[in-house]
Amino acid sequence: MITAKSYFSGAGGMDLGMIEAGIEVIESYEIDRAACDTLRTNFGHTVNESDITQITVLDQQDADVYIGTFPCTKYSAIADIHGTRTGDDLFLHFFRHVALAQPEAYVIENVPGMKKFQVVMECMTKLPNYYVRVECLVNANMWLPQERKRLIVIGTKKPFDTLRYPEGSPLSMREVIDVGAEVYTPDYVQKRLDGSYRDKPIVTGLDGKAPTCVAHYAKDRSTRLVDDGKSVRPYSVREYARLQGFPDWFRFAGTDNDAYRQIGNAVAVPMGRWVGQELQRYFTA
Repeated sequence: MITAKSYFSGAGGMDLGMIEAGIEVIESYEIDRAACDTLRTNFGHTVNESDITQITVLDQQDADVYIGTFPCTKYSAIADIHGTRTGDDLFLHFFRHVALAQPEAYVIENVPGMKKFQVVMECMTKLPNYYVRVECLVNANMWLPQERKRLIVIGTKKPFDTLRYPEGSPLSMREVIDVGAEVYTPDYVQKRLDGSYRDKPIVTGLDGKAPTCVAHYAKDRSTRLVDDGKSVRPYSVREYARLQGFPDWFRFAGTDNDAYRQIGNAVAVPMGRWVGQELQRYFTA
């Protein structure tokens, strides 16, 4: 069986997708305690709760695929209001692991804004001994009722030509939303609806597509609302998880705020499954 190691794993969206594609995830590296608890709750593989900047490479267990989903805040165009950000050094530590361990394949998932950081892209696409594909934009709306555009980098030791994109209909909002559900709604939600803040909320109906799930939903549930036909309200934790493709059996550790943050930071599960399926094609070719 093909094996994989996951870096900056978060709640395990990419891990779960890979497992659904038939790839064995043997280890996840994550520093956030709540996310590590979530990983331990839902998976049976090793969860390495540690700072990757302090981990050596060659004395760790090896795998066929190394997966890096390092934090995207330093690469997000929305967050870079002044246009002065240069990325951060976490990508260098993933690069260090790939360069020294030389796995058969590596995968990177991040926001499209990462493309403008030339140092990051050079490191990730010019590694000796690898053929590299940069897929951008890959949108989660191919699988889910959510607009979530991402950049995917796949490096392989042998040429890997055309990727197959999914066909068929994505999940609908009606399959995600629990109509009439009672969801905690802070007072500030109505204030935003009434126009008390600069921006109105993005309200999605049962026939629409939700905007990108974001970690900031843990702090402000008024920016993205759903109109379920009975009320206009925030998404429940379970609905937010479904928007990212997490199955209902999946459990998130910590408070509801911890859960919203983990979900917003996660890789959409079907996107991870698609990458895993394409890697399966590569390894069996």
